[in-house]
Amino acid sequence: MALIVQKYGGTSVADPERIRNVARRVVETVDAGHQVAVVVSAMAGETNQLVELARDLGGAEPDPREYDVLVSTGEQKTIALLAMAIQGLGRQARSFTGGQLGLRTDTAHTKARIRSIDSERLLAVLRGGSVGVIAGFQGVDDEGNITTLGRGGSDTSAVAVACALEADVCEIYTDVDGVFTTDPNMVPGARMLERVSFEEMLEMASLGAKVLQTRSVKFAMRYGVPIHVRSSFHHGEGTWVLPEEEVMEKLMVSGVTYNRDEAKIRVVGVKDAPGVAGGLLLPFSEAGIVVDMIVQNVSQDGTTDLTFTVPRRDYPAALELARRAATQSGARDVEGDDRIAKVSVVGMGMKDHAGVAARMFQVLGEEGINIQLISTSEIKISVVIEEKYTELAVRALHAAFVEGGAEAPTEER
Repeated sequence: MALIVQKYGGTSVADPERIRNVARRVVETVDAGHQVAVVVSAMAGETNQLVELARDLGGAEPDPREYDVLVSTGEQKTIALLAMAIQGLGRQARSFTGGQLGLRTDTAHTKARIRSIDSERLLAVLRGGSVGVIAGFQGVDDEGNITTLGRGGSDTSAVAVACALEADVCEIYTDVDGVFTTDPNMVPGARMLERVSFEEMLEMASLGAKVLQTRSVKFAMRYGVPIHVRSSFHHGEGTWVLPEEEVMEKLMVSGVTYNRDEAKIRVVGVKDAPGVAGGLLLPFSEAGIVVDMIVQNVSQDGTTDLTFTVPRRDYPAALELARRAATQSGARDVEGDDRIAKVSVVGMGMKDHAGVAARMFQVLGEEGINIQLISTSEIKISVVIEEKYTELAVRALHAAFVEGGAEAPTEER
């Protein structure tokens, strides 16, 4: 008997019939002899409706505490309906909000971080033969205030619950068959990966892949909980996300990702002296704006240019902060561009292969695509390009690295 945590996204519980379908899958797992806890999102479109209500009555920036109270009700609706559906199939089920579960977070409303989960109450329900149905995306702080984990936070809730329960696996059910080498809607030749390492999945999630939230992968990697990404609409095998040593097929490039939610800011004529760059970027940290790729040019005449990327939604605020910081530091000018995209190649096999960067740049050059910024790690290479070339770049790189089936060389032992 295994202890399994299953998570179902908004499209999987979009209407009563789909909720019944989820209930049937849960009961099938219970009938196979397993203990099951289920984490669910709000029904598709529900959160967006609640957000619109908040903005209609609370303004462009509604009170964060009341915002969390409101948007958390979407998941509460789903857990009650799913518990009823499971009961209708003759099985016991008990629903839990984040607070009832004992999922404790910090006080950062709308983007809270999980601190702890009191798993005893849920374990008692599972041991008694019932299914635990848990509201994803939410928790409570130390004062009992409802908090939310940010969009996509149900993935994080599910993996965190799996870690707290020491579950055998966390199954993430979604509207896609598994993890693909790139967006199959953009590239017909995309193929589903049978297994992918935590490290690769973390890079792909952070670089634009939409299947899993980055924080959920970090939890799973830290605590060693396998993730199984599957379709909620059929019984395909899906993709396993596992430690590197359990991934036998090490492709040179396992995935090509893209992210259009990017903007670029360039501060021109920055004084090249210790502490200046830190002073320029400190306001972004204080404003909660994530600065990603950072490139500093070679100093000339005692000045340099500092270029960095931010999420596109933060671009207007970031541009204003950059202008203020530039004025205070004596920089000459600030330039911005919100029509860029980040395209990346990711693969564990890149560790032992020296030609990936050269080949990537060659492929883009042959397509007439100019590279504006470059960022690398041991298993990924990212470039910033004009947004209009995104699809062309992804298709060309996928054809060069994935559809050709190139595998990384292995060292003789």
